[in-house]
Amino acid sequence: MDAKKIQFPREIHTGPGVIKKTGEICRDLRFKGKALVVSGPKTLKIGGETAIQSLEKQGFSVDHVKIKEASSKSVQEIQDRLDGTSLVLGVGGGKIIDVAKLASTQSNLHFISVPTAASHDGIASPRASIRDGNGTVSLESQSPIGVIADTEIISKAPARLLAAGCGDIISNYTAILDWKLANRLLNENYSKSASALSLMSAKMIIESADAIKVGLEESAKLVVKSLISSGVAISIAGSSRPASGSEHKFSHALDKLAPKTALHGEQCGVGTIMMMHLHGEHWEFIRDTLKKFKAPTTAADLGIDPEYIIDALTIAHKIRKERYTILGDRGLTREAAENLAFTTEVI
Repeated sequence: MDAKKIQFPREIHTGPGVIKKTGEICRDLRFKGKALVVSGPKTLKIGGETAIQSLEKQGFSVDHVKIKEASSKSVQEIQDRLDGTSLVLGVGGGKIIDVAKLASTQSNLHFISVPTAASHDGIASPRASIRDGNGTVSLESQSPIGVIADTEIISKAPARLLAAGCGDIISNYTAILDWKLANRLLNENYSKSASALSLMSAKMIIESADAIKVGLEESAKLVVKSLISSGVAISIAGSSRPASGSEHKFSHALDKLAPKTALHGEQCGVGTIMMMHLHGEHWEFIRDTLKKFKAPTTAADLGIDPEYIIDALTIAHKIRKERYTILGDRGLTREAAENLAFTTEVI
C-alpha cells in the first residue's frame, strides 16, 4: 500500500477580535523575522492593517502587497517579494487566500489564512483556484499552517459573500454523489471518513438555515466552522473530491464562457440544484434552502444570460476530464441541457 500524507492546519483560531492576536499566534507557532501580508485594496483596511500592527508589536518585520485578481501574474508578483521571508499571511476573501496560498506553496514557505469573509472552503483546504487564459483552474497547494478567522470582521462582510459560502458548502451534496458514482463505476478510491465530514458540514448549514443571518457573529462562526470542516475533508481525501463534483465543473464552465460571472459559491449552488436532479435526488430541497440564505437559484439571480447556462451544461464534462461525474464522458446534449435548466427552473 502506498504511503499517504495528510496535512491539516496546526492551529485554528476563531472568535471576535482574534485578528488582533495575529502577532502572538505567529510567535507561538515559532515564526520570527520577516512576514509578508497579502491583501486586497479593501481588505487591507478591513483586517490587513490590524494584522500588520499586531505582527510588528511582536517584533516581526512586515512587508505588504495588494493584489486585485487571482491570477498566475498575482502569484508571481507575491513570489517576487518573498526573499528573506519566513511566513506568508493572506488577509482577505477567497481570491486573496488562494493566491497567497499558492505562492507560499511554490516558494516552500508556511502560510496562514486570515479570512475576512466566509465565501468559500479555500479557507483551510489544500487547493487554490487561479484564473488562467482559459478560465479558472483548481491547483494542488499546501494547507495553511494556521487559520485566524475573526468572526466579528466576517459577520460584517456583505450578505452576498455569506450566501456564497453557504452555496459552496451545500454543493458537497452532489460532490459526494458524484464521488460515490465514480467509485461504483470506475473503482475510484473513496474515503468514507472524508465523505462523512463533508456531508456533516453541509447538513450543519442546512439545519441552521433559518438561524443564519448577516451581521450575527454566531452565524459567521457557524459558516466558518463548516467551511473549515469542508477544507479538512479535502485534506483527508487527498483531493477535492469531497467538495467538488459536477456542480463545480458547471461553475468552471461558466467561468470560461460567460462575459461576466457570479461568485464561485453562487454558481456552485445553482449547479447543485441541477446536478441533484440529474442524480434523481430532491433538487427542490436544495433550491429552497438556498433561497433561505438569499442565494441565487436562477440564471437571472446570477446575472448570467440563460444561453451561457445551457452552453456551460453542454461543455462541463470537458472540465477536469479525469474526474468522473454524473455528466459522464459525453456530457449533455443541448436539448437535455435545456430540459434540465427548465425543469429545475434555473431558466
